Amino acid sequence: MPTIPILMPQLGESIAEATILRILIEPGSSVEAGGDIFEVETNKAAMAVTAPCAGRVGQIVAVPQTSYAVGSTLGTLEITEEDAQSLGFTESGKPAMVDQHSTSSSDIVENLHFKISDDDVISTRQPTVEPVVSGGLPVPAGATGASYISPRMRARMLELGLNASDLAGVPGTGAGGRVTVEDFEAFLRGLEQHRLTPASPMRIAVADSMRRSWTRPLATVGSPVMLDALLAHRKKADPKPGPALYVIRALALALAENTATAGRLIGSRIVHPRAIDIGFAVEVDDGVMVPTLREVEKTPLAKLVPTYNKLVEQARARRLPNDVNRPGIATVTNFGTFGIVWATPIPLPEQNLVLGLGAGSKVPHWSDEVKQFIPVTEAELTLSFDHRVLDGGGAGRLLKRVADLLQKPELL
Repeated sequence: MPTIPILMPQLGESIAEATILRILIEPGSSVEAGGDIFEVETNKAAMAVTAPCAGRVGQIVAVPQTSYAVGSTLGTLEITEEDAQSLGFTESGKPAMVDQHSTSSSDIVENLHFKISDDDVISTRQPTVEPVVSGGLPVPAGATGASYISPRMRARMLELGLNASDLAGVPGTGAGGRVTVEDFEAFLRGLEQHRLTPASPMRIAVADSMRRSWTRPLATVGSPVMLDALLAHRKKADPKPGPALYVIRALALALAENTATAGRLIGSRIVHPRAIDIGFAVEVDDGVMVPTLREVEKTPLAKLVPTYNKLVEQARARRLPNDVNRPGIATVTNFGTFGIVWATPIPLPEQNLVLGLGAGSKVPHWSDEVKQFIPVTEAELTLSFDHRVLDGGGAGRLLKRVADLLQKPELL
């Protein structure tokens, strides 16, 4: 019977590796086509590696809680000659010759996870991780921060998987306050006296994303917004939108009026977005996931509710599809759910804007109509932005436009 190596698949455009959470099969057991055989975790979600067809499990080399690069061998699967032929393999157990002119790219991708090696044995050499810079929260792709790092120091840091940002807390004794190798080694010895736990892939991805975001000049402005009209509309709506969804829709309409405010500065030009896709932050274990709603400016609020609710559930279960993991042009975060009144959230590296909604509370508000103070529900809106693209005036006008749109929720 042909023996097929089970490889770590490419689980997303920006995914270079994944960690084995659970092994769902045993050597000698039978699996069905499409059955889950490994549960893995990337820096975006937990997902399953599945079998391409029915077969019998051979050797398993994957180890739980170990990260493997894309293309690494996780085990083997014995399949029938018929299945081998249907997957594009010859009776001899060798891959069939591919006619590049007649075989579509989708056919090749479909069989990408499983290939027959020339000698039908598991290679002990695992591919190295090559990060791919793309959407979402990419894998680490370089570091900045230290003014000078000697080649010897850099080699030692590379050996330990550290970057320049990790030297922020190391006092230097070298010339000009430079951190020497001796300072670094003393710092490492001191760490061993503390309790150490491994950071999850999610936490590492968030840390790297925030480090790269902080290389830009970021600023935050804020303004109060009355929520009474929003809350009254939500009380009568069916289905009921969450408060954050009102803000997402209002932000999309405001950005559609002037797409330059959500543009990115590349060289001497502002790159305008092609679509108003808005992400929203969802807290998960040890991190945050940011699913994206597509073309929000074209979709009425009522039609966004089912999609929004489904994405929240998928994000909390860390089962987001790859297409909604790609970042939008801005993010909305409802930090008011944690009782926070005011905050300065940081935009993702691929974005210029993040809009925050604080906790609502009853406050006195002067009414020109009745000539006295009346109680209203008010919350703070904050807008963090790349100061190279927006100034305070532009950010303030955008924030005011969002607040104005929230006063007419029936038009959202």
